[in-house]
Amino acid sequence: MAIGIFDSGLGGLSILQAARLALPDQHFIYFGDNAHAPYGTRDPADIIQRTQNATQYLWANGCDLVILACNTASAIALRPMQTVGVPPGKRVLGVFVPMIEALSGRAWGDDSPPTQLAQQQVALFATPATVTSQAFPRELALRARGVVVHSQPCTGLVDAIEANDPDLVEKLIDHHVSALHQIMPKPDVAVLGCTHYPLVQAQFQAALGQHVRIISQPDLVAESLADYLKRHPDMQGQAGSAYLTTGDPMRVSAQATRFMNAAIEFQGIQP
Repeated sequence: MAIGIFDSGLGGLSILQAARLALPDQHFIYFGDNAHAPYGTRDPADIIQRTQNATQYLWANGCDLVILACNTASAIALRPMQTVGVPPGKRVLGVFVPMIEALSGRAWGDDSPPTQLAQQQVALFATPATVTSQAFPRELALRARGVVVHSQPCTGLVDAIEANDPDLVEKLIDHHVSALHQIMPKPDVAVLGCTHYPLVQAQFQAALGQHVRIISQPDLVAESLADYLKRHPDMQGQAGSAYLTTGDPMRVSAQATRFMNAAIEFQGIQP
């Protein structure tokens, strides 16, 4: 059995990297919908359809478990997919859950009343579609009270990261942090709600200041996945990785190799 990791582009490679370190004996298949990236400014119905298509492709090609490593897909498509129903023996999980658990200090299935948190000013940096969905503040409010969340849409940042344009990345982060500070001058915690953003976490930290705690996803998701597999040993597989893309495989491979500073070869597909 393989674990599928789906993202609209290359950001999910940060999740894959952490997952491989945590689970070196597991087989992973990475699916990047690079031909249609980024998802952050797409219509919700389009995001749901593309996410469903990719997940079904991964299920049909040896993956019993698929991780939606794209925060936009997790925020918009996960609940509709689960509502419609998942085929027997298959699973689809999102990347929001580990962040909510880490921030609230509570397990996802804990249905007790919301509790007071010490850190009450929470900044979420995410794509416009993720911000519009309101999924993060909605789920956090079910578990924590007295918390103020300001969601800052980071238009253009995913494109700048994938284009490997450090000057533009720095300018955009400074711009988005400055916009956040107009509404929330002193955040306690910053949540990087896009799998691309951990790759530029140092720039976020510099712009926010060292006093702000940053919650980033890769390690949290990898820990959560390892725990999930302990509880579902039937989903264990054999070591290995494959990389699939809807885009130009040569171009995407070159981008990914530069992106992760390691040789990565994608295979082109038409799901």
